[in-house]
Amino acid sequence: MSNINPMDILKNFQNIQSRMSEAQEKLKAITVTGTAGGDMVRIEINGQMEVRSIKISPEAVDPDDIEMLEDLTLAAFTDAVAKVKDKIQEEMSSLTGGMNLPPGLFGGSS
Repeated sequence: MSNINPMDILKNFQNIQSRMSEAQEKLKAITVTGTAGGDMVRIEINGQMEVRSIKISPEAVDPDDIEMLEDLTLAAFTDAVAKVKDKIQEEMSSLTGGMNLPPGLFGGSS
């Protein structure tokens, strides 16, 4: 087993910390679109999980079946969140240089 220099660990951590603030800025620029019902419902969110827009096609609006529209909206949002988590995980993985950090530490899938 090789000896680990605590100063190297600290230096790496400080480096990661500075890259994290850079990543926070990049997260604002990440935009993904979640869809459901064959694109009848589209929800766009950014990397900070803020909803940027919602588009609902007229075919998805049935006054006699509001529950279907609610389900499609939920499914589109869930799709968008999964996509943004994947992008965040990719971004964090490149920032940490492939270090094995605990799953979900930066909002990625566990």
